[in-house]
Amino acid sequence: MKFDPAYNGNEFIGATQDYEAARAVIYGMPMDWTVSFRGGTRLGPARVREVSIGLEEYSPYLDKHLEDVKYFDAGDIPLAFGNPGRSIEQIQEYVEKIVSDGKFPLGIGGEHLVTWGPLKALAKKYPDLVVIQIDAHADLREQYEGEKYSHSAIIRMCSEFINPKNIYQFGIRSGTREEFKWGRENTNFYPFTVLEPLKKVLPELKDRPVYVTVDIDVLDPAFAPGTGTAEPGGITSQELLQSIHAIAEAGLHVVGFDIVEVAPGIDPSELSQIVASKVIREVLLGFVK
Repeated sequence: MKFDPAYNGNEFIGATQDYEAARAVIYGMPMDWTVSFRGGTRLGPARVREVSIGLEEYSPYLDKHLEDVKYFDAGDIPLAFGNPGRSIEQIQEYVEKIVSDGKFPLGIGGEHLVTWGPLKALAKKYPDLVVIQIDAHADLREQYEGEKYSHSAIIRMCSEFINPKNIYQFGIRSGTREEFKWGRENTNFYPFTVLEPLKKVLPELKDRPVYVTVDIDVLDPAFAPGTGTAEPGGITSQELLQSIHAIAEAGLHVVGFDIVEVAPGIDPSELSQIVASKVIREVLLGFVK
């Protein structure tokens, strides 16, 4: 796998040009081949990077500066357009390279199906991998309109190679009756809210390898309207940031992260892109050791 430090000039603010020195690698997964409502999430990674220029590099929450951690922005993975199966394989291969180089993988989606790639890569290294999903949707369908490859089935698909008891779902407020039943019976299922139940389970995750995936639609559309399947009744951007900080402060062994489902064309206000960018800043400063 070759990483080109001069891929297109659109880098997340503060990124180093030195891949070898980097402790984390930001990469884009520009895919929206299976979206079920409004498209455009394949444009999310590029725009989230672009709006990062408006961030301060200092986090007053964590009292850290982006210069305190070296990270490389590898750009977007050139995925097989329209082919979800091959695209996931490409993402998995890409993340396997990052992980084999001893670096923290930080992905930007793209629809939520892209998370299958990094989870398959990390589950190979960590058989007891724990997944924290922060999301409006359960994503526990067995298929959507006859198609298994779907962003609405991603967590159910991952339960085929990750023990469902290692999956923690927070903020869920949308899904079928069957999904909610399956989640309550099989995963660690905490609907509607995020921060309070998250704080309660963090101690039991200490010293275990954890992957965190955030779907931007966990936020109420008032805070992030730019997503394909907006769901009213969500959490605030403040609660999302507090949840990221709670994970960081708990000292968990976080081995990877992604934030997905930002569709910039739907949000001319740029609120969705900006909050995603700020979350990434806090993750870089809070999760990368």
